Amino acid sequence: MRVSFSKYMAALAVFLLLSGCQSAYYGAMEKVGKHKRDIMVDRVSEAKDSQQDAKEEFSSALEQFQALVGTEDSDLQDQYDDLSAAFEDSEEAAEDVRERIEDVEDVSEALFEEWEEELQLYTNEQYRRDSASQLKATKRKYTQLIGSMRAAEQRMDPVLNALRDQVLFLKHNLNARAIDGLKGELKTVETNVARLIENMEKSIAESEAFIEQLQQG
Repeated sequence: MRVSFSKYMAALAVFLLLSGCQSAYYGAMEKVGKHKRDIMVDRVSEAKDSQQDAKEEFSSALEQFQALVGTEDSDLQDQYDDLSAAFEDSEEAAEDVRERIEDVEDVSEALFEEWEEELQLYTNEQYRRDSASQLKATKRKYTQLIGSMRAAEQRMDPVLNALRDQVLFLKHNLNARAIDGLKGELKTVETNVARLIENMEKSIAESEAFIEQLQQG
């Protein structure tokens, strides 16, 4: 029981430290004229760019897999090396997407909390109602955005898992018979990549619309 409590306290300390660092960061940025709304625009834009990069990396990995399945025996090693490198690039791109989404969620929480608190400071009721209405609309658009981002994120895992399986299997079975055995997997990978790209493009469009709304506000 003592060990569990110690772990809990350690985790709590880390959480408080990270929370404090974020608060200090936002405070420091505000002092130089960069508010949470501006940071949110930046982070949504960065998340959008990371999704665009991931879309391209996954498309490239699919192309390498297609090339490998249709390659001649003499080219197997080169094609395998290309597929392995494309998979690693896709993994890195996927991790970047996840980190960018978390950054967006972090600043959105801080922004909306601040906005809610500021509503109580108005003495002009019309201004308060207008700001509250704007907050509600922004939250609604944000909910659509983050849902779209998370949906695209979830589509990455089936593709990564399939590519990882191919790379690991071929690492020890790089021959024509093994390649023939992978042909049945190609259609599934193609379908999953197509769905991923569709979700990515939807999320990118949502990001652009959300940035436009914030900048207009």
